[in-house]
Amino acid sequence: MSTVTVAGTAVLGAGAGLLAVPIGRRAVGVGRAVDVGRAVDVGRTVGVGRAVPRLSTVAVAGAVVFGGLAAARGDERALPALLLVAAVGLVLAVTDLIALRLPDPLVGAVALGAVLGLPGTAPAAGGPARLTTALAGVGLSLGGYLLLALLPGARLGFGDVKLAAALGFPLGWLGWPALRLGLLLPHLLGGVTVLVLLAAGRIRRDTPLPFGPAILAGAWLAAVLT
Repeated sequence: MSTVTVAGTAVLGAGAGLLAVPIGRRAVGVGRAVDVGRAVDVGRTVGVGRAVPRLSTVAVAGAVVFGGLAAARGDERALPALLLVAAVGLVLAVTDLIALRLPDPLVGAVALGAVLGLPGTAPAAGGPARLTTALAGVGLSLGGYLLLALLPGARLGFGDVKLAAALGFPLGWLGWPALRLGLLLPHLLGGVTVLVLLAAGRIRRDTPLPFGPAILAGAWLAAVLT
């Protein structure tokens, strides 16, 4: 894909990021009175003392996510479906950062976008093999995350489990290397984030943290790097 097209896709991603904040805010019940231009306490509104991400930050994240996918997957017919999944993923990241929630309708939109969008992008000869790997991705992601969530002292929620299963389909569709990375990277990213925040004194060992952004970031990196 040409540099101009990648840049245009990145601009589209910035727009998706700007939309993700108000959509995510509405999804978790944060009213218009909340100032989304800066970090604010929304504990009284959503029950968790957290902050609404800055619009500029999410816009930059959207540009990077869309631009990275366009650069890595721009010559593939699957790109539109991957961008749709990424757009909903930006909203999910916002909701998890605000309220430690991954709303089922949004997770369902990720799954539906992948299941409806990807199978039509493969040649007939390679479609069945890709579909088999995609379904395997769902099963492995669901089983692995469910097992982790049920372990004593686990901090994974069932929203995380459902999101991982939904992303297992597009990761499996992209192939086994993408699926393996998509399963591994979230835990590496999450672990590094926790260590950095602990070292900086920003959190305590018992501070609840969102894991959805790490799952989404790991899936994006897997799609870009493989």
